[in-house]
Amino acid sequence: MSNERTPLVSSGVCGMTMAAATCGTVPDTPPDATSAMPSKEPRKLNTFFGVMVPTILSMFSIVLFLRTGFVVGHAGLLQGLLMVMVAYFIIALTILSICAISTNGAIQGGGAYYMISRSLGPEFGGSIGLMFFLAKVFACGEYVLGLVEAILDVFGKDAETSMSEGLRVLPQSYWYTVLYSSVVLLLCLLVCLVGAHIYSRMAFGILLLVSVSLLSIFISALAVKPLDFVISHTGPGNQTLRYNASYTSFNVTTLKNNLGSGYSLDYSTNSVMSFATVFAVMFTSCTGIMAGANMSGDLETPSVSIPKGTIVAVICTFIVYILFFLLVSATCDRTLLIQDYGFLQRINIWPPFVTIGIYCGALFAAMCSMIGASRILHALAVDHLFGLPLAPATITTRSGNPWMAVVYTWGLAQCVVFAGQLNAVASLVTVFYLLAYAAVDLACLALEWASAPNFRPTFQFFSWHTCLLGILSCLVMMFVINPVYSSGSIVLLLVLLLFLHYRSPTSSWGYISQALIFHQVRKYLLMLDVRKEHVKFWRPQVLLMVANPRSSCQLILFVNQLKKGGLYVLGHVQLGDLGNGNDSLPSDPVQQQYNFWLSLVDKLGVKAFVDLTLSPSVRQGTQHLLRITGLGGMKPNTLILGFYDSCTPEDFFLQDTAFCGTSAGQGTDGEYNFGVDLPSLQAHFPPVRHVESPRWLSPEEYVGIISDAIKMNKNVCLGRYFFHLEGEGKQSKVDGSERTIDVWPLNLLQPGCRDYQDVCSLFLLQMACVLNMSNKWRHARMRIFLNVETESSDQGWVVNEETFRELLKKLRIRASIKIVPWDSVVQHHAQTGTEDVEEQSHILSDHFLSAVNSMLTEHSSQAAVRFLYLPRPPAHHTHSQTYLAQLEAVTNGLGPTLLIHGVTPVTYTDL
Repeated sequence: MSNERTPLVSSGVCGMTMAAATCGTVPDTPPDATSAMPSKEPRKLNTFFGVMVPTILSMFSIVLFLRTGFVVGHAGLLQGLLMVMVAYFIIALTILSICAISTNGAIQGGGAYYMISRSLGPEFGGSIGLMFFLAKVFACGEYVLGLVEAILDVFGKDAETSMSEGLRVLPQSYWYTVLYSSVVLLLCLLVCLVGAHIYSRMAFGILLLVSVSLLSIFISALAVKPLDFVISHTGPGNQTLRYNASYTSFNVTTLKNNLGSGYSLDYSTNSVMSFATVFAVMFTSCTGIMAGANMSGDLETPSVSIPKGTIVAVICTFIVYILFFLLVSATCDRTLLIQDYGFLQRINIWPPFVTIGIYCGALFAAMCSMIGASRILHALAVDHLFGLPLAPATITTRSGNPWMAVVYTWGLAQCVVFAGQLNAVASLVTVFYLLAYAAVDLACLALEWASAPNFRPTFQFFSWHTCLLGILSCLVMMFVINPVYSSGSIVLLLVLLLFLHYRSPTSSWGYISQALIFHQVRKYLLMLDVRKEHVKFWRPQVLLMVANPRSSCQLILFVNQLKKGGLYVLGHVQLGDLGNGNDSLPSDPVQQQYNFWLSLVDKLGVKAFVDLTLSPSVRQGTQHLLRITGLGGMKPNTLILGFYDSCTPEDFFLQDTAFCGTSAGQGTDGEYNFGVDLPSLQAHFPPVRHVESPRWLSPEEYVGIISDAIKMNKNVCLGRYFFHLEGEGKQSKVDGSERTIDVWPLNLLQPGCRDYQDVCSLFLLQMACVLNMSNKWRHARMRIFLNVETESSDQGWVVNEETFRELLKKLRIRASIKIVPWDSVVQHHAQTGTEDVEEQSHILSDHFLSAVNSMLTEHSSQAAVRFLYLPRPPAHHTHSQTYLAQLEAVTNGLGPTLLIHGVTPVTYTDL
């Protein structure tokens, strides 16, 4: 996937337009105006140094040395082991997802962010990536505070006397803690600015020191004899509190006493602990499982190193934590565990062993979080998801180290240390990490559910069950730990998600949502059985044939209101033939046009599909589209055509601001048009037809299309004068309150026909009712005109009127009925004495047609749209021109008019 690291084309987020890099390149960083292009160093880190070492050290960190006693003292051994089991169960499920995603393709820099964004798309990737970055920042601050706490345990002045004694020379207070933390953060900053490779070289040395420290603790448990201590703390009102504590060495009584829980006051925060608060602190030891994944840009083979190194590291740390919990439970009484977090130094054969382990572990964990956070931030900046605020984070050194991202991270971590205490930020860190882990599980779950053929991870020990269980476990534990922080983090995530959804540019990474939608739509289409169709659930499914969108945009917009949640397809026939021999085309010209038509759909804001075909004739191409458009139960049942007349159409592109005045490549709302900019969209569609322009469609062929559709049991509509219709655009605020819909359900070209309840008339009423239910026509008034011969001796029209009113009541159609006497019109209708209705329609006089037009103009001149009965087309093609001339005469000068011929029953009066 050569363009997986291609920067996105900006949508103008925060007012800054970012340029896309050349397609096909895979740079770690883009060119920057303030720095030369870095000479990309080869990836150097292997599995051990790049994944195992940072993961082990991140998971040992300060919790192992400074909070093991805290956990066992408050929760007891049994609940402590339960916490370990739950924590490692959650991260084990997440690791399975990490391994699956990381072995499904090449991984670039950015670690977890890269995995999530390339799996779930920029919206989820950017929002979760930023949350994971914040988690790393808070973890960095937490580790620094833990390191300062350990330093003050050894070098801080006594809380009781505040006097310097021996090594205890450092003054203690809140502001001194912030000062010491700032110095430590500055040291981390300097190391991380040097780069990942010096950091990885230091890591192995630190791992050796931490291993020696751990070994000394296990040896001390066997070598050191029982000891008693007096521990003092400053309590409320600056009073000194003293506690008697003891180290008993291995003792069964001590173990029994430490089995149950004993939650009490935490001397560092002066708050009473609970299962949730203790678990939050304990879980911070499990937040290092992505330390190796975050170094993905520096690994030789990330798809091999990440799963192998992470699994081995987690197994090692799990064993050590279980042994540690058993060790302290059997050797130290509860008072010692609760009142002295640094008790391991007191009971070591040589206390500096533990001190060195704590300092090295905490310092490395802080640096690991800082460098991991900077890599995530750099990846976010390179992808241009947040625009101007993160733009400087793309700057790197010549060796590729994102030093500005490191500075960003250092500045935010500096804000975290103002919390002053490790336990104060533990809950927030844990919640952020759990949310990030849930996102990784969600990414893997989505890939698995999408069933995409290209999702073929070499790591096979996972399923959608493990992913789903991982998500639920993370979410449950988030709310157990802190419901307020959990709710706030989810709200923040949703805000970022919506922001990126509406403001982020289109990516070339692929959208998992598209794969999931395809998967579900296919299943539902198979379930949509055409044999189970019922008239009471009928809805219009429209194929609108468009010759040139420049002159058809208003009709396209109108039909979008008419579809009532049904299928809507824009059809177009390009004349030609792939052919054989000398006349054959080198490729299908239709395939290259889809992007232009889809961009047109985006511009107009209509919910329509596009279907194009290549055919020697428009009539044959329309037949193809009527047969093959749609799938299963979603196939067109109604064909809509523009009217065939000699009018010179108007160019809608010159009237609508959406089609003029915006920059190339971007739309009016900043959307990216998939390679189709506005000038190319305008150039693709030819100018509108002039009076002298040749017609590509003959009258006989046009009428033949109508006949073909009726033979194929499709309803037919002809739209005329819709270029006069206004207020149908997506920016229009029209609600229809000033509009009127006029319906003429009688076949006006056959005065002898008085059946208002035939299939065609009812279909016409249904379509008018459907339009009346749409957003822009919801408040429009609907009028139905009944033509009657009042001077006739037969007064049955009165009964017919009452019958029709009853019908409207049964059909739940709200409309006013207008009685229109048309005796003066009917008298112009020539009586031929023949019973052949079709023969009668061919000899309609000009006076009759003019009279019908005058009647329509008199009663419907102010209507926004008119629905008229479309007579059945003649059987013989020689009568096609006469048929069209009659329709043109009747509708001449009316304004927007829809001539409708329905062939399928669409109304239902029962439940």
